[in-house]
Amino acid sequence: MKVKIHKLTMLAIVAASAVLMGTAGNARAADEWFVMGEKSIDAAGTGAEMKTQGGRWDKDVKKVKLSVEGADVTLTKVILFWDNRPDDTLANVGTLKAGKETTPHDAPGRKARLTKVEIQYKVLGTAKTATVKIWGYD
Repeated sequence: MKVKIHKLTMLAIVAASAVLMGTAGNARAADEWFVMGEKSIDAAGTGAEMKTQGGRWDKDVKKVKLSVEGADVTLTKVILFWDNRPDDTLANVGTLKAGKETTPHDAPGRKARLTKVEIQYKVLGTAKTATVKIWGYD
């Protein structure tokens, strides 16, 4: 009888360990880039404001980057608005070719909540619109 109880106890410990290891593996899988927001910008415009989507935890990121699709875009100014942290202003970010992205920018502190992004831009070429995406890394 003692042997059966000992075996059941060991089996329970092994099962609990497997569950905990699986949970730790899922925590590591969360470290990936995801779209926090996007906006179609018009060639006739020069500035846009994009609010981040999702709840409080979706906005809590370690890094941020922007990407463009549909046209080449020159970003002259990017302002990152953080919740309860000073805003970051990035000047002369440069020209992004369609399908390319900016260099990732670290959040203030270990992590921070990004609430919105404002950009000053110029759409290059003959394209009428382009799509700008905000990417977060968590």
